[in-house]
Amino acid sequence: MKLWVGLGNPEPGMARQRHNIGFMAIDVIAHRHGFSPWRQRFKGLVADGSIGGVKVLALKPMTYMNASGESVQAAASFFKLPVEAITAFHDELDLAPGKMRVKRGGGAAGHNGLRSMDRMLGSPEYWRVRLGIGHPGTKERVTGHVLGDFAKVDRDWLIALLDAVADEAALLAAGRAEDFMTKVALLTRDTK
Repeated sequence: MKLWVGLGNPEPGMARQRHNIGFMAIDVIAHRHGFSPWRQRFKGLVADGSIGGVKVLALKPMTYMNASGESVQAAASFFKLPVEAITAFHDELDLAPGKMRVKRGGGAAGHNGLRSMDRMLGSPEYWRVRLGIGHPGTKERVTGHVLGDFAKVDRDWLIALLDAVADEAALLAAGRAEDFMTKVALLTRDTK
């Protein structure tokens, strides 16, 4: 079983913010692959299903970004999942809008959701699907950028990225991260 976590903030007014691209990705994956309806559990919303024959529990922590790890740790502990079975989908300032990278482990790079997961799981060795939102240029503008809504000009690349991630999710579920990245890059190359 895999635990796929979309990182974001639960307030309805925050739904279109760049910081919530993790929620957006997990929503599209769950919808595309016919997951169960969302239900409350583990201080979050969960839906389960199967992708490419692999059982996946999708989780959207409702604890706010800074405490995401509480929800993730509760789900991982309940199902006795090792950190390698966990994948976090999150916004990434250091990637251009519409780009995506997958890696296992690493630092939090100032991302409070990842920092909370590291602390609560006791290890940073989970998988990360880094969804590029671009950097606003200066450190002083970062908070406003990540907490700002996606603009209309972002619509084409955002939809293409979320669709590609959902379409190729079976590769990720199978542990084929490199193939997953390649396929998503090919599907999104004309939308940036």
